[in-house]
Amino acid sequence: MSEGRIQFRNHEDVRSLFGTRDKNLRRLRDVLHIDVVLRGDELHLHGDHAQVALGTKVFAELKSVIERTGVLEEDDLDRALGHATVVTTTGHDDTIDVFHKARKIRPMGAGQQGYIQAIRENDLTICAGPAGSGKTYLAVAMAINALRLEQVRKIVLVRPAVEAGERLGFLPGDMLAKVNPFLRPLLDALGDILDFEQVQKYLDKDVIEIIPLAFMRGRTLNNTFMILDEAQNTTITQMMMFLTRMGHHSKIVVAGDATQTDLPDNIESGLVDAIRRLRHVKGVASIELAGEDIVRHPLVRRIVAAYDADRHERANGSRPRSNHVRHSNGTAASAETLQSPAPVAPPASASSDTDNGPPATGEQIST
Repeated sequence: MSEGRIQFRNHEDVRSLFGTRDKNLRRLRDVLHIDVVLRGDELHLHGDHAQVALGTKVFAELKSVIERTGVLEEDDLDRALGHATVVTTTGHDDTIDVFHKARKIRPMGAGQQGYIQAIRENDLTICAGPAGSGKTYLAVAMAINALRLEQVRKIVLVRPAVEAGERLGFLPGDMLAKVNPFLRPLLDALGDILDFEQVQKYLDKDVIEIIPLAFMRGRTLNNTFMILDEAQNTTITQMMMFLTRMGHHSKIVVAGDATQTDLPDNIESGLVDAIRRLRHVKGVASIELAGEDIVRHPLVRRIVAAYDADRHERANGSRPRSNHVRHSNGTAASAETLQSPAPVAPPASASSDTDNGPPATGEQIST
């Protein structure tokens, strides 16, 4: 246990540092992992030696700002803590503290570590990677971390309502019931990090909002952490619309897998276009995760590798697409010969209680 001390000119400077209802103080303690005790006009910092040394530098920087300007703006606090975050994460501690049941989330490999670092250092991070590489999970964890540290006031999770190669037709229920199947993966990520009661509390108070991409048009979101999941299913126009929703003190993370797009063949993915178009824009980070970053069942990594190898062979023209299946005896059969016979129509005299029933009702969701 170590101790550091910072002497202030008067109590008014200390009050400026602490902020309204000690908001700044709570954030400083959470980020720096130290205890802060006020004795007169002197602050006493207690904690591990490295954290106290870091905290002393941060408090000294904030003290000089207050003495120079007389006030402490949120940007000043962000800047000082940003420096502290960079110092911390360049060492061995790259954990994401979600401040829930003492749980911390750690990156599983260099790719995920670079992804987390990019989110911390940039207002817009675009991440492309295979299924199971932690794109959405880590982004949600970083959003919760920012919310608990009061860096943002709201989390908005967005997904395009695009069906995965199927036409589901009419879906029952109201608007929320219709879009719930498309947004379920984001709820799963939240539920894995926080308990059910906490997630429900945030949803009820509108601290966390989960909405389809189409409902983002016309909004400007300040002090908000926005995550666009399944971004490969956005068009270029939709991607531009989403990215321009960013207000002051907001962050955006865009995540998707360019190999799993469900858009028509003649429409370019907004994810691919954004990576190419924004690659050299200041404040934008482009991250690409690979197969070695997959953290699901070990078999998932081998499945992704097999599909990637097949895709590369076809792109090089060494393996043409075939609709034939080869039997174990070496003979080939076309896909048509493997189809099941058409179902036999019921006799004309057969009847059903639903023949003359009312037509199904429901509103078809537009994607």
